[in-house]
Amino acid sequence: MSEAAPEVSLFDHDTLIDPYAAYKTLRDRAPVQFEPAFGAYVVTRYDLVRQAIRDTATYSSEFGDFLNAAGKILFAQAPEDVQQKVMELNDQMIDIPPTMLTLDEPEHTKYRSLVAKLFIGSEVRKSEPTVQQVVERNIEGLAAAPEDDGELAADFISAFAFPVPLKIIADRLGIPEEDRAFFDEAATSAASALKLSPLAPDQMVHRAQLALDLQKLLVSLVEARRREPAEDMITILANSHLEDEDRLLTHGEALSVLNQFLVAGHETTSSAFGWGMLLLCRNPGLQESIRGDAARIRTFVEEALRMEAPVQGLPRLVTQDTELGGVPLQAGSLIMLRFGAANRDERQFEDPDQVRIDRKKAGMQLAFGSGVHHCIGAPLARQELNLGFAALLERFEDFRLADGADPEAEPSFILRNLPTLPICYRLRRASST
Repeated sequence: MSEAAPEVSLFDHDTLIDPYAAYKTLRDRAPVQFEPAFGAYVVTRYDLVRQAIRDTATYSSEFGDFLNAAGKILFAQAPEDVQQKVMELNDQMIDIPPTMLTLDEPEHTKYRSLVAKLFIGSEVRKSEPTVQQVVERNIEGLAAAPEDDGELAADFISAFAFPVPLKIIADRLGIPEEDRAFFDEAATSAASALKLSPLAPDQMVHRAQLALDLQKLLVSLVEARRREPAEDMITILANSHLEDEDRLLTHGEALSVLNQFLVAGHETTSSAFGWGMLLLCRNPGLQESIRGDAARIRTFVEEALRMEAPVQGLPRLVTQDTELGGVPLQAGSLIMLRFGAANRDERQFEDPDQVRIDRKKAGMQLAFGSGVHHCIGAPLARQELNLGFAALLERFEDFRLADGADPEAEPSFILRNLPTLPICYRLRRASST
């Protein structure tokens, strides 16, 4: 906030695609910097991000109004006829109350505790055979890809990184097979809404229609599971009681929790798979150094999450006059905690821009947040990533970028993903298995 503050905007197109040089400038010169385009203070240093995460009394997670305001800004840019169509669709939708992501204690725990039992170690281990089966099915697809002189080629995102987590979350939720094609499109659209990226008018209407139809599907499944319970997450939500109120969840509450699982269980894991494969392609020596070594693969997964956090940042609402990093903050201000910047802070991580398989405490990265809002699905995401990369390296070798490929992130302020990742690879030789 001084004259020495750097002229850095995280909303520049090139910075949205590759923010890491800007992050370093901010960490070094203005780790708590006001961003006029966003109306918030951007926090980029690891210790300050972690401090704010843990001080939930001062930095509230009740930032739902921000997300709504951002959506309204994009909506206001659409032609009037498109706005009218979108409003007609929105009027038919069930209102979504805040539950886990945008609530503080004790209300946050009231909802989180309903599903927490799904994520304890014993429950996660039960799902391993199913996850392995989905992974292997998509590996067979990679193995059947077009071949040229023994080398296969595929777009890793569409062939593996995207369908594997989507299939797994659909299985865990209990989406019927006949609804899977629609669910895949609608769930992807729901996650994409968090990218806060401009949409063409026809896309805006289509997204609103998908959102309405997805609500209808999920509500019908909640009601069906109340009549006939099954072994899935929708059943647990449909039949869970809020003990202090002695009632089932409303449809809006159930939809709120399910929507969060769609993003956490699909979009972020898909992104991590994509960035992890890009790291393998750009660092060929990694492939041999971690192949067949579960401990090293675990560290690699943490490093991939650290270097390219799928959720680059989330807001917090300042509840009282305070200061952070020497910068005064007034009650009612908004701060944006940049996990992607904190994860490359050299004050916390030696050689932060390099994959270090020997890194100690690699799990200290903040891709899944920290404290009471630590991502509840992190054990499941780690399971998918560890099993997935282990299987990929067991079946294939010599991963590299396809000739002429120059993959780059989709410009987004919140989520970070690779739309495509053209790669070449070979089946592992019999002598090396």
